[in-house]
Amino acid sequence: MKTLHQSLQGDVRVGGQTGVPAERRGSYPFIDFRILNNTAHSGEIGTKKKVKRLLSFQRYFHASRLLRGAIPPSPLHFLDEDYLGQARHMLSKVGTWDFDIFLFDRLTNGNSLVTLLCHLFNSHGLIHHFHLDMVTLHKFLVMVQEDYHSQNPYHNAVHAADVTQAMHCFLMEPKLSSFLTPLDIMLGLLSAAAHDVDHPGVSQPFLIKTNHYLCSLYQNESVLENHHWRSTVGMLRESRLFAHLPKEMTQDIEQQLGSLIKATDINRQNEFLIRLRDQLNNQNLRLEDAQDRHFMLQIALKCADICNPCRMWELSKQWSERVCEEFYRQGHLEQKFELEISPLCNQQKDSIPSIQIGFMTHVAEPLFKEWSHFTDNSPLAENMISNLTRNLAKWNSLQHTQPSSGGGSSDSNSNKINDQTGQGTENEEQTGNEGDTP
Repeated sequence: MKTLHQSLQGDVRVGGQTGVPAERRGSYPFIDFRILNNTAHSGEIGTKKKVKRLLSFQRYFHASRLLRGAIPPSPLHFLDEDYLGQARHMLSKVGTWDFDIFLFDRLTNGNSLVTLLCHLFNSHGLIHHFHLDMVTLHKFLVMVQEDYHSQNPYHNAVHAADVTQAMHCFLMEPKLSSFLTPLDIMLGLLSAAAHDVDHPGVSQPFLIKTNHYLCSLYQNESVLENHHWRSTVGMLRESRLFAHLPKEMTQDIEQQLGSLIKATDINRQNEFLIRLRDQLNNQNLRLEDAQDRHFMLQIALKCADICNPCRMWELSKQWSERVCEEFYRQGHLEQKFELEISPLCNQQKDSIPSIQIGFMTHVAEPLFKEWSHFTDNSPLAENMISNLTRNLAKWNSLQHTQPSSGGGSSDSNSNKINDQTGQGTENEEQTGNEGDTP
């Protein structure tokens, strides 16, 4: 029998019916910046090694609360009929590209991810097709939503809901939708909802240089993506959402979810972009083939994850400010503990406009041009490219109106992005944060 000490020391694996390792819910250490700041002033932290201990604080804290049975049940939130009516009205337009996820999150009292997924599972007929129990589905979705860190400016449940809504739009593209099976649709929605679950708000390089235990666990490769995937597997098993399905099918679901979520790794961006470009140019993409459909689901998830520059300006700007705030928080933390400040995380040198210009030019635009090619320039794709062009022009105008001392230049930030993305075509992160989307 496992001892209390073993539990508190973070045995993050849970037993399962398949060969896919899973991680206990909440196993990922929450980085409490207040604790770091307070202990720094008290002299308790003076070395990089001690940062690692703080990074493990939430894991121990969460485990101890579970063992004491101190986790309170989720509070019930009651909204008046006016708010609920507005939320239902928004869901009737969930397939439109100008869907305002921030407003929807307010109307659902912070439950945008759960509400959105329940609606989409129902509207796509997935509950009926897979004989899912609604109570169990809701339980699983609440687990996913709660395992996002609300204190993250960007990597939180609202981002997950935004990516899920974008994924829904992409799944409805005529070029793709006619080939998709119910399993494809469910995998696409689940991977979007859980692709950044339990994200700590800092990058993989930050975890590596602070000797975080997950880096050892995954040998410094796709550390966050692997954790997002295996945390999702753990929640699926804990909720028993698919317990009624054949073992072979649940194994396949878990493996495909892993393949989709890990496709968001920045280090694999060129691999995906080159393959997509080649298959489109050679016209050898066969969506009747399950492997090619899965590849396009990977591409769709990558597009959904970095679609912020393709939203209308009012929404795109909010996301840009949020992700840069998360970058800056990491930079402040690195500065405080005398660590090298990561690229694009220095608030004194890296301005929001310059970060966005580099990201949109070298990361978003190449991918969305190929996506538009795939869709035969569908109305949605044309709208996205049009927004991207306008938003880029807007950031350029803001960059030029800033004082010369107000941040790094666009060229210098473009070089930083190129350095981190190989050829300037890498995925959603400019700082090496899996899933970061300026």
